[in-house]
Amino acid sequence: MNRRSFISSVLPTLLLLYQSRLTANETLTTLNKTGYISDPLFLTHHIAPDHPEKPDRLRYIQNAMRVSGLLEQVVQVGLKQDIGDWIETLHTKAHIASIQQHTPLAHRAAEACVRACLTAVDQVAMSKLDNVFCATRPPGHHALNTGKEEGFCYYNHVAIAARYAQQQYGLKKILIVDWDYHHGNATEVMFYDDPSVLCFSTHDRHAYPGTGDPARKGTGKGLGYNINVPLPCGTNDAMIMNIFQNVLLPTADKFAPDIVLISAGFDSREQDLLGCFDITDAGYASMTKTVMQIAAEHCQHRLISVLEGGYNLPGTAAAVVTHVATLLGKHS
Repeated sequence: MNRRSFISSVLPTLLLLYQSRLTANETLTTLNKTGYISDPLFLTHHIAPDHPEKPDRLRYIQNAMRVSGLLEQVVQVGLKQDIGDWIETLHTKAHIASIQQHTPLAHRAAEACVRACLTAVDQVAMSKLDNVFCATRPPGHHALNTGKEEGFCYYNHVAIAARYAQQQYGLKKILIVDWDYHHGNATEVMFYDDPSVLCFSTHDRHAYPGTGDPARKGTGKGLGYNINVPLPCGTNDAMIMNIFQNVLLPTADKFAPDIVLISAGFDSREQDLLGCFDITDAGYASMTKTVMQIAAEHCQHRLISVLEGGYNLPGTAAAVVTHVATLLGKHS
Protein backbone atom coordinates (compact mmCIF):
# COMPACT_ATOMS: atom_id res chain seq x y z
CA MET A 1 0.00 0.00 0.00
CA ASN A 2 1.50 3.37 -1.01
CA ARG A 3 1.46 6.44 1.22
CA ARG A 4 -1.49 8.08 -0.59
CA SER A 5 -3.63 4.95 -0.26
CA PHE A 6 -2.70 4.55 3.40
CA ILE A 7 -3.66 8.15 4.22
CA SER A 8 -6.94 7.76 2.33
CA SER A 9 -7.76 4.59 4.27
CA VAL A 10 -7.13 6.01 7.77
CA LEU A 11 -8.41 9.55 7.19
CA PRO A 12 -12.08 8.75 7.98
CA THR A 13 -11.05 7.12 11.29
CA LEU A 14 -8.84 10.07 12.23
CA LEU A 15 -11.64 12.51 11.47
CA LEU A 16 -14.08 10.47 13.58
CA LEU A 17 -11.66 10.44 16.53
CA TYR A 18 -11.10 14.18 16.20
CA GLN A 19 -14.83 14.89 16.10
CA SER A 20 -15.37 12.64 19.14
CA ARG A 21 -12.70 14.55 21.05
CA LEU A 22 -14.31 17.86 20.12
CA THR A 23 -17.69 16.58 21.31
CA ALA A 24 -16.17 15.40 24.59
CA ASN A 25 -14.46 18.73 25.13
CA GLU A 26 -17.67 20.62 24.36
CA THR A 27 -19.55 18.46 26.88
CA LEU A 28 -16.87 19.03 29.50
CA THR A 29 -17.03 22.77 28.93
CA THR A 30 -20.80 22.71 29.40
CA LEU A 31 -20.59 20.66 32.59
CA ASN A 32 -17.98 22.94 34.11
CA LYS A 33 -20.36 25.91 33.99
CA THR A 34 -22.35 24.68 37.00
CA GLY A 35 -21.06 25.60 40.43
CA TYR A 36 -21.64 23.85 43.74
CA ILE A 37 -21.24 25.49 47.13
CA SER A 38 -21.26 23.73 50.49
CA ASP A 39 -19.20 23.98 53.66
CA PRO A 40 -18.74 22.17 57.01
CA LEU A 41 -20.12 25.30 58.72
CA PHE A 42 -23.58 24.23 57.61
CA LEU A 43 -23.30 21.11 59.78
CA THR A 44 -22.66 22.94 63.04
CA HIS A 45 -26.22 23.99 63.87
CA HIS A 46 -29.12 21.78 65.03
CA ILE A 47 -32.31 23.14 66.63
CA ALA A 48 -32.85 19.96 68.72
CA PRO A 49 -31.61 16.34 68.64
CA ASP A 50 -34.74 14.92 66.94
CA HIS A 51 -35.55 17.95 64.82
CA PRO A 52 -36.09 17.20 61.09
CA GLU A 53 -33.96 20.19 59.98
CA LYS A 54 -30.79 18.30 60.83
CA PRO A 55 -27.16 18.21 59.64
CA ASP A 56 -27.76 14.78 58.11
CA ARG A 57 -29.74 16.53 55.37
CA LEU A 58 -26.45 17.80 53.94
CA ARG A 59 -24.51 14.65 54.74
CA TYR A 60 -26.93 12.60 52.64
CA ILE A 61 -26.78 15.17 49.83
CA GLN A 62 -22.99 15.28 49.83
CA ASN A 63 -22.75 11.48 49.78
CA ALA A 64 -25.27 11.20 46.94
CA MET A 65 -23.41 13.85 44.95
CA ARG A 66 -20.17 11.94 45.45
CA VAL A 67 -21.62 8.51 44.59
CA SER A 68 -23.31 9.90 41.47
CA GLY A 69 -20.02 11.33 40.23
CA LEU A 70 -21.48 14.84 40.05
CA LEU A 71 -18.97 16.30 42.50
CA GLU A 72 -16.31 15.69 39.87
CA GLN A 73 -18.35 17.46 37.20
CA VAL A 74 -19.34 20.64 39.03
CA VAL A 75 -17.07 23.53 39.97
CA GLN A 76 -16.78 23.55 43.75
CA VAL A 77 -16.59 27.11 45.03
CA GLY A 78 -15.54 28.35 48.48
CA LEU A 79 -17.43 30.91 50.57
CA LYS A 80 -16.84 34.65 50.54
CA GLN A 81 -15.03 35.65 53.71
CA ASP A 82 -16.39 39.17 54.07
CA ILE A 83 -20.00 40.12 53.39
CA GLY A 84 -19.95 43.50 55.14
CA ASP A 85 -23.42 44.69 56.13
CA TRP A 86 -25.36 42.90 53.42
CA ILE A 87 -27.56 41.04 55.91
CA GLU A 88 -28.77 44.45 57.08
CA THR A 89 -30.20 45.25 53.65
CA LEU A 90 -33.27 43.23 54.67
CA HIS A 91 -32.84 42.36 58.35
CA THR A 92 -32.84 44.83 61.23
CA LYS A 93 -29.87 45.23 63.55
CA ALA A 94 -32.13 44.23 66.44
CA HIS A 95 -33.06 40.95 64.70
CA ILE A 96 -29.42 40.13 63.93
CA ALA A 97 -28.29 40.97 67.49
CA SER A 98 -31.01 38.76 68.96
CA ILE A 99 -30.06 35.79 66.76
CA GLN A 100 -26.38 36.28 67.67
CA GLN A 101 -27.17 36.42 71.38
CA HIS A 102 -29.70 33.62 71.74
CA THR A 103 -28.65 31.16 69.01
CA PRO A 104 -24.96 31.83 68.20
CA LEU A 105 -24.42 28.55 66.30
CA ALA A 106 -27.49 29.23 64.18
CA HIS A 107 -26.21 32.76 63.49
CA ARG A 108 -22.87 31.38 62.35
CA ALA A 109 -24.45 28.82 60.03
CA ALA A 110 -27.07 31.21 58.66
CA GLU A 111 -24.46 33.90 58.04
CA ALA A 112 -22.46 31.28 56.13
CA CYS A 113 -25.58 30.64 54.01
CA VAL A 114 -25.62 34.34 53.13
CA ARG A 115 -21.93 34.16 52.24
CA ALA A 116 -22.64 31.18 49.98
CA CYS A 117 -25.46 32.95 48.16
CA LEU A 118 -23.47 36.16 47.63
CA THR A 119 -20.57 34.05 46.35
CA ALA A 120 -22.95 32.43 43.88
CA VAL A 121 -24.11 35.86 42.68
CA ASP A 122 -20.47 36.87 42.15
CA GLN A 123 -19.85 33.77 40.05
CA VAL A 124 -22.80 34.17 37.68
CA ALA A 125 -22.75 37.97 37.54
CA MET A 126 -19.12 37.92 36.42
CA SER A 127 -19.90 35.12 33.92
CA LYS A 128 -17.55 32.67 35.58
CA LEU A 129 -20.39 30.15 35.80
CA ASP A 130 -23.82 29.81 34.23
CA ASN A 131 -25.54 28.53 37.33
CA VAL A 132 -24.79 27.53 40.92
CA PHE A 133 -26.43 25.23 43.44
CA CYS A 134 -25.96 26.16 47.10
CA ALA A 135 -26.19 23.09 49.35
CA THR A 136 -26.77 25.13 52.48
CA ARG A 137 -28.69 24.98 55.75
CA PRO A 138 -30.55 26.27 57.68
CA PRO A 139 -33.18 27.39 55.15
CA GLY A 140 -34.14 31.06 54.92
CA HIS A 141 -37.43 31.92 53.22
CA HIS A 142 -39.45 32.19 56.46
CA ALA A 143 -36.97 34.53 58.18
CA LEU A 144 -38.68 37.79 59.13
CA ASN A 145 -37.41 40.37 61.63
CA THR A 146 -38.80 38.89 64.82
CA GLY A 147 -35.46 38.33 66.55
CA LYS A 148 -35.98 34.58 66.58
CA GLU A 149 -36.11 31.49 64.40
CA GLU A 150 -39.12 31.32 62.09
CA GLY A 151 -39.90 28.00 60.38
CA PHE A 152 -36.30 26.78 60.91
CA CYS A 153 -35.02 30.03 59.31
CA TYR A 154 -32.88 32.90 60.65
CA TYR A 155 -31.79 35.06 57.67
CA ASN A 156 -33.45 35.13 54.26
CA HIS A 157 -30.34 34.49 52.19
CA VAL A 158 -32.16 34.26 48.84
CA ALA A 159 -33.77 37.67 49.41
CA ILE A 160 -30.44 39.15 50.50
CA ALA A 161 -28.82 37.70 47.36
CA ALA A 162 -31.49 39.44 45.27
CA ARG A 163 -30.62 42.82 46.78
CA TYR A 164 -26.91 42.10 46.41
CA ALA A 165 -27.35 41.29 42.71
CA GLN A 166 -29.17 44.58 42.22
CA GLN A 167 -26.90 46.86 44.23
CA GLN A 168 -23.52 45.25 43.58
CA TYR A 169 -23.93 44.31 39.91
CA GLY A 170 -26.79 46.42 38.59
CA LEU A 171 -28.95 43.40 37.77
CA LYS A 172 -32.16 45.34 38.05
CA LYS A 173 -34.91 42.73 37.66
CA ILE A 174 -34.88 39.62 39.84
CA LEU A 175 -37.11 36.57 39.45
CA ILE A 176 -37.45 34.38 42.57
CA VAL A 177 -39.04 30.97 41.99
CA ASP A 178 -39.98 29.19 45.22
CA TRP A 179 -41.13 25.57 44.81
CA ASP A 180 -40.87 24.63 48.48
CA TYR A 181 -43.93 22.87 49.91
CA HIS A 182 -44.25 25.75 52.40
CA HIS A 183 -44.95 29.30 51.30
CA GLY A 184 -41.97 31.67 51.49
CA ASN A 185 -43.78 34.27 53.55
CA ALA A 186 -40.69 36.34 54.40
CA THR A 187 -39.69 36.65 50.76
CA GLU A 188 -43.19 37.86 49.95
CA VAL A 189 -43.14 40.45 52.75
CA MET A 190 -39.71 41.78 51.84
CA PHE A 191 -40.60 42.53 48.21
CA TYR A 192 -44.36 43.06 48.42
CA ASP A 193 -44.26 46.65 47.13
CA ASP A 194 -41.25 46.21 44.87
CA PRO A 195 -41.78 45.91 41.08
CA SER A 196 -38.11 45.03 40.52
CA VAL A 197 -38.50 41.59 42.17
CA LEU A 198 -41.02 39.10 40.82
CA CYS A 199 -41.85 36.48 43.46
CA PHE A 200 -43.43 33.28 42.16
CA SER A 201 -44.43 30.56 44.64
CA THR A 202 -46.10 27.15 44.45
CA HIS A 203 -47.03 25.74 47.87
CA ASP A 204 -49.69 24.29 50.14
CA ARG A 205 -51.33 27.34 51.72
CA HIS A 206 -52.86 25.20 54.48
CA ALA A 207 -49.42 24.16 55.73
CA TYR A 208 -47.07 26.30 57.83
CA PRO A 209 -46.99 29.32 57.89
CA GLY A 210 -50.57 29.51 56.60
CA THR A 211 -49.82 32.25 54.09
CA GLY A 212 -49.71 32.27 50.30
CA ASP A 213 -53.19 33.45 49.42
CA PRO A 214 -53.44 33.97 45.63
CA ALA A 215 -55.27 37.23 46.31
CA ARG A 216 -52.01 38.67 47.67
CA LYS A 217 -50.53 40.08 44.47
CA GLY A 218 -48.41 42.94 45.79
CA THR A 219 -49.18 46.53 46.65
CA GLY A 220 -48.48 49.97 45.19
CA LYS A 221 -45.92 49.76 42.40
CA GLY A 222 -45.40 46.12 43.33
CA LEU A 223 -48.96 45.12 42.44
CA GLY A 224 -48.83 42.13 40.12
CA TYR A 225 -45.29 41.15 41.06
CA ASN A 226 -46.21 38.65 43.78
CA ILE A 227 -47.71 35.45 42.43
CA ASN A 228 -48.99 32.77 44.78
CA VAL A 229 -50.17 29.46 43.36
CA PRO A 230 -51.51 27.25 46.17
CA LEU A 231 -51.78 23.57 45.27
CA PRO A 232 -53.61 20.69 46.97
CA CYS A 233 -52.26 17.62 48.71
CA GLY A 234 -51.38 15.01 46.12
CA THR A 235 -50.04 17.55 43.64
CA ASN A 236 -48.04 15.58 41.07
CA ASP A 237 -45.60 16.30 38.25
CA ALA A 238 -48.27 17.02 35.66
CA MET A 239 -50.14 19.42 37.94
CA ILE A 240 -47.13 21.51 38.92
CA MET A 241 -45.71 21.50 35.39
CA ASN A 242 -49.03 22.84 34.14
CA ILE A 243 -48.47 25.83 36.43
CA PHE A 244 -44.85 26.25 35.39
CA GLN A 245 -45.70 26.14 31.69
CA ASN A 246 -48.89 28.19 31.72
CA VAL A 247 -48.33 30.65 34.56
CA LEU A 248 -44.61 30.96 35.31
CA LEU A 249 -43.30 30.96 31.73
CA PRO A 250 -45.53 33.67 30.25
CA THR A 251 -45.19 35.82 33.38
CA ALA A 252 -41.41 35.51 33.36
CA ASP A 253 -41.27 36.25 29.63
CA LYS A 254 -43.18 39.47 30.21
CA PHE A 255 -41.01 40.40 33.19
CA ALA A 256 -37.69 39.55 31.44
CA PRO A 257 -35.45 39.04 34.51
CA ASP A 258 -31.76 39.87 34.69
CA ILE A 259 -31.08 36.94 37.04
CA VAL A 260 -33.14 34.04 38.39
CA LEU A 261 -33.02 32.70 41.95
CA ILE A 262 -34.65 29.44 43.06
CA SER A 263 -35.73 28.75 46.63
CA ALA A 264 -35.33 25.04 46.03
CA GLY A 265 -37.36 23.28 48.69
CA PHE A 266 -37.54 19.52 48.17
CA ASP A 267 -40.19 18.97 50.83
CA SER A 268 -42.59 19.19 47.88
CA ARG A 269 -41.21 15.78 46.86
CA GLU A 270 -43.20 12.58 47.29
CA GLN A 271 -42.91 10.95 50.74
CA ASP A 272 -41.47 13.98 52.48
CA LEU A 273 -41.90 14.03 56.26
CA LEU A 274 -43.46 17.50 56.32
CA GLY A 275 -45.33 17.64 53.01
CA CYS A 276 -48.11 15.88 51.10
CA PHE A 277 -47.18 16.61 47.47
CA ASP A 278 -46.23 13.77 45.10
CA ILE A 279 -43.59 15.41 42.90
CA THR A 280 -41.00 12.93 41.63
CA ASP A 281 -37.38 13.46 40.72
CA ALA A 282 -38.41 13.54 37.07
CA GLY A 283 -40.77 16.36 38.00
CA TYR A 284 -37.90 18.34 39.50
CA ALA A 285 -35.91 17.80 36.32
CA SER A 286 -38.78 19.29 34.30
CA MET A 287 -39.23 22.21 36.69
CA THR A 288 -35.49 22.90 36.61
CA LYS A 289 -35.42 22.86 32.80
CA THR A 290 -38.29 25.34 32.70
CA VAL A 291 -36.47 27.78 34.97
CA MET A 292 -33.25 27.24 32.99
CA GLN A 293 -35.18 28.11 29.83
CA ILE A 294 -36.17 31.43 31.37
CA ALA A 295 -32.58 32.14 32.40
CA ALA A 296 -31.26 31.23 28.95
CA GLU A 297 -33.75 33.41 27.10
CA HIS A 298 -33.57 36.49 29.29
CA CYS A 299 -30.40 36.68 31.37
CA GLN A 300 -27.52 34.84 29.73
CA HIS A 301 -28.17 31.69 31.82
CA ARG A 302 -27.66 33.50 35.16
CA LEU A 303 -29.33 31.16 37.66
CA ILE A 304 -28.76 30.43 41.34
CA SER A 305 -30.54 27.65 43.21
CA VAL A 306 -30.50 27.48 47.00
CA LEU A 307 -31.61 24.58 49.18
CA GLU A 308 -34.59 25.38 51.39
CA GLY A 309 -36.71 22.50 52.80
CA GLY A 310 -36.62 18.74 52.24
CA TYR A 311 -36.74 16.33 55.19
CA ASN A 312 -36.82 12.82 53.77
CA LEU A 313 -33.06 12.26 53.86
CA PRO A 314 -32.56 9.86 50.92
CA GLY A 315 -35.43 11.44 48.99
CA THR A 316 -34.07 14.97 49.25
CA ALA A 317 -30.59 13.75 48.30
CA ALA A 318 -31.96 12.00 45.21
CA ALA A 319 -33.90 15.11 44.19
CA VAL A 320 -30.83 17.30 44.59
CA VAL A 321 -28.76 14.95 42.43
CA THR A 322 -31.42 15.15 39.70
CA HIS A 323 -31.62 18.93 40.06
CA VAL A 324 -27.85 19.45 39.83
CA ALA A 325 -27.54 16.99 36.94
CA THR A 326 -30.19 19.02 35.11
CA LEU A 327 -28.34 22.27 35.84
CA LEU A 328 -25.30 20.62 34.27
CA GLY A 329 -27.34 19.84 31.16
CA LYS A 330 -27.38 16.08 31.65
CA HIS A 331 -31.20 15.80 31.47
CA SER A 332 -31.78 17.44 28.09
